[in-house]
Amino acid sequence: MTSLRPSPAPPLVEPDIRARLRAFVEENFLYMRPDFVLRDEDRLLERGVIDSMGVVEMITFIEDEFGVKTADDEISEANLGTLAAIAAFVSNKRNSANA
Repeated sequence: MTSLRPSPAPPLVEPDIRARLRAFVEENFLYMRPDFVLRDEDRLLERGVIDSMGVVEMITFIEDEFGVKTADDEISEANLGTLAAIAAFVSNKRNSANA
């Protein structure tokens, strides 16, 4: 008899995470600004991409999309300030959870 257990999902790498984050940001925050160029290292708050409510939306997205819980002390510019920082944060949290 074969097991009906689902295969584990392939691990997400930072470029994949970053692509999903970018799609979320473009769809939810930049939809009215189609010509806005957002680089991976651009500061989201400083560039006016998101505001404090946007940070809350981003946290909800990464929790729902990647299964990553964000503790209050992890909500910082270092972890959530840029697409690259968020991707690294999510990747590190996922790797820690799977270790």
